[in-house]
Parts: sequence; structure tokens; C-alpha cells
Amino acid sequence: MPAPERIPAGAVTPPADPSTLLAKGELKVLGQVREASNAVLYCEISYEGESARCVYKPVAGEQPLWDFPDGNLARREVASYEISEATGWGLIPPTVLRDGPYGEGMCQLWIEGDAEEGGALLALMEDGEPGDGWKPVVLAEIAEGRTALLVHADDVRLRRLAVLDAVINNGDRKGGHLLPAGDGRLYGIDHGVTFHADDKLRTLLWGWAGEPLPAEAVEVLERLEAGLRDGTPLATRLAELVTAVELDALRARVAGLRTAGVHPAPSGEWPAIPWPPV
Repeated sequence: MPAPERIPAGAVTPPADPSTLLAKGELKVLGQVREASNAVLYCEISYEGESARCVYKPVAGEQPLWDFPDGNLARREVASYEISEATGWGLIPPTVLRDGPYGEGMCQLWIEGDAEEGGALLALMEDGEPGDGWKPVVLAEIAEGRTALLVHADDVRLRRLAVLDAVINNGDRKGGHLLPAGDGRLYGIDHGVTFHADDKLRTLLWGWAGEPLPAEAVEVLERLEAGLRDGTPLATRLAELVTAVELDALRARVAGLRTAGVHPAPSGEWPAIPWPPV
């Protein structure tokens, strides 16, 4: 199967109703993203005169993980999107669970990242401390006898994503999972290893660890706490996607973050940085 063609940023007009298009449209597989650890198919989707490009990840193509149930990653991607929408930040592209050419899977609107802007979000600095606008993460060995400081931008979009990751317990926030779009928005992708009941947070966005949460984040956490109560539409939807234990753990994380009022720090019980980090 061929690799997907590159779409120039801004070349495709987003559909007016992406969720309906993704849920009901006809999928045509165009290629496969070869570097992914699970099956990731690049598709065209069409419905009632509208079309777009999307990613389809069939459950049948998921590789087993020792710490997550088999055949469950697609549902966690959809659950992550539901939480993203509940925050009002819109940090994850429209995502649905549906049948496709290879069975049930996750279908997500394709976002063409802006490579130039992406290079301005993460950097390695070999000399000195990061200047204004950068947050240090970790000292990394880049060659024999050489080290560099991994930093990320002090960017409100990244900070929102760091809060979202803490809420959904994202175990794999790599640099390649950050997609700055040509319209100035930032999206996160690849949320299969999320919602575990144990602390699994692994991310490159530790630069705010221990700092007070912004006021907007506290407000979002308050809304999420209310929206996750038993019987609410969000809680009912999530109960279809993750286990009851994981839903309770999600509620506890949201309440804990709101009460603490600070960005979380690495627990020391789990590798804090994903590998590979890109």
C-alpha cells in the first residue's frame, strides 16, 4: 500500500459538519502511514457532496500492549476527543468510532501540520539557559560527550494541551503528535494510550510542572468536574468507551488537578519522557 501523499497546508477546505461526514461517509483507502506502530490508513471520505481526507485506525490493526486491554485503543482516541470538546479548546481533530473496510475503528479528520511552525514549538539548546519564551524540560545526550537542553515554547496552546494530557492521563505525548495547522490552531493526535487508572503521564510538555494553573484551566476543570457526574451526557458517552474504574479515575484526576491548582510533576514511578520522543 503506498504512503500517503502530502497535502499542502491550507489546500483542503474543512467540511462544514466533520463529525457527520466521518461517521456516515464512504471511506476509500489511499495509503498507509508506514512509521506508525499500529495500522494507520490514510483515506478519502465522501458524503452528500462533501469530501475530506481522514485517518482510519482499525481495531484489527492494533498491536497488543501489556498494560491496556486488547482492541481498545480506538475507543480511547474517541474518548480523548470527547474530553477535548468538553474543554472548549478543540485540541483534537474531529474523531468518531465507526465501521470501515477493515472493521470497527477510529476515524479522524486529517490535519496537515505546518512544519515550519512545528519547529518553533520544540528545540534542543546546547549552550546556556533557555531565553524568554521557552520552558526547559530535560537535559538530553545528543552525541558522545555532548548534551543539550530539550525545551518547548511557552505557548498557550501547548499549555492547554498539557492540561488536557494530565486529565486524560496521556502516556505518549511525543513531538510528532503536535500538529500546528496553517490557521494558527494546534492539534494533538495519537491518543490511544490514555485513561489508564494508574498514573501513566509521559510527555515532552513538563515545562510548567509545579506552576499554578492559569485561571482558564481552573474554570475548564470546574466545568469538567460538573460534566462528569453520573447521568450527564458526557459521563454516559465515556462509559461506552472506557471502563467504570477508568471513568472514576478520570473524575479523581480532574478533582485533584482543580484542588491542587498546579500543573502536575513527574511521579517518579513511571518514565516521564516518551521514547522515542519524536
